[in-house]
Amino acid sequence: MEVLEIARWQFGITTVYHFFFSPLTMGLAVLTAILHTFYYRTNSDQYKLLTKYFGKLFIIIFALGVVTGIVLEFQFGMAWSEYSRFVGDIFGIPLAIEALLAFFLESTFIAVWLFGWGRLPKGIHLLSIWLVALGSNLSALWILIANAWMQVPVGYVLNDGRAELADFVAIMLNEQMLVMVQHTIIAAFVSGGLFMFGISAWQILRKNQVEVFGKSARIALVFTAVSSLLVATTGHTQAQHTVQYQPMKMAAMEGLWETEQPAGFSMFAIIDQENQTSRRELRLPYMLSVLAYNNTTSEVRGMIDLQSEYEATYGPGNYIPPVTVVYWSFRLMVGLGILFILYAFTGLVLWWRDKLEHNRLYLKAGTIIMFLPLLANSLGWVVTEMGRQPWIVHGLMLTRDGVSPNVSSGSMLLTTIVFTLVYGLLAAVAVYLVHRFAKPGVPEDKDTMVHAY
Repeated sequence: MEVLEIARWQFGITTVYHFFFSPLTMGLAVLTAILHTFYYRTNSDQYKLLTKYFGKLFIIIFALGVVTGIVLEFQFGMAWSEYSRFVGDIFGIPLAIEALLAFFLESTFIAVWLFGWGRLPKGIHLLSIWLVALGSNLSALWILIANAWMQVPVGYVLNDGRAELADFVAIMLNEQMLVMVQHTIIAAFVSGGLFMFGISAWQILRKNQVEVFGKSARIALVFTAVSSLLVATTGHTQAQHTVQYQPMKMAAMEGLWETEQPAGFSMFAIIDQENQTSRRELRLPYMLSVLAYNNTTSEVRGMIDLQSEYEATYGPGNYIPPVTVVYWSFRLMVGLGILFILYAFTGLVLWWRDKLEHNRLYLKAGTIIMFLPLLANSLGWVVTEMGRQPWIVHGLMLTRDGVSPNVSSGSMLLTTIVFTLVYGLLAAVAVYLVHRFAKPGVPEDKDTMVHAY
């Protein structure tokens, strides 16, 4: 295997592992703050115990997210040094701000909140967990600012073979970032909501503190229902932005080889990339034009025409991404999103009929569905990053040109194996710790969270 191929596998594996924890951290931080707000407003011991209970699970997942995220930044220098040299003047700024502002805000106020039970005024203590939630989601914002620049570069000048910062405000307000950040953060809320509901459903099925976990289940359902609908609407906005700025990615998502006007939405197809065609395809007439432009008449360009256009602009080469992976990842992601909407609103109906805690089939489904947002998030990342290929910075730098030139394939393969094994161990540790601290139910009330451990 070539160094480039191994480096791509290495970054993909470590990123997916990290992305299991990051959205959960973002969603659970907000939900923990909501539970704490209910306690502040009602002074109910049940909400206090629920806050502590889900706060423990949040801290476990946060810690593992930090550990798995550290390696990613080192990889830019170790495996992708040419990329780092090219974009370091721009890419390093949001990453540095993320560490100095968002991460320190989050980690500092986690300690304040953790040790503040019974020591801080209630209002200040409540503020601390909301600052944790703010810091958690600000971290995602700065990471997405950096990633958005890779998707749609703005505010730069090329100087001596490097991209240098020319307009910081343009990078901050990159339209690509604006559509990515709302979709990504709200998807994280769905992850946190279904996780909280799944844990609550598990406890209700075990008949463990049913009244208490019924409260958290209802909060999680409302949170998930609203978030899942917003994910669909923001995803539609992002798709329309993709048509405009990354048409090749959209064509790959749809398996659209030939330009169509109007364009149909592909429900199923067997992709034959070698022959640039789709076999046994089932299409819904007009629907891709609706998805892309909100009408039934617009043209959507296909990959064959775009390939010719890119060759004329950037020179000879293959500018078509791995279509099968992008095509099916997009469909699975959308299918899971629809499942989350249906599941959440079914739960609201059961709640309205006062049957939520008694429908064992629905609760059992919740203990399985709680893991599916992790898959949906990963599939979204696959569509975003693999759909951009062969570019590492769209229109400016090919992925093959970003890899470190002096790293051997043996070294890259060895570190990939080591990272995969270590991350696999960390995933097992995460499952063990969450199960261990979740199983007993809400803790007996103590003066501090430390005693609850």
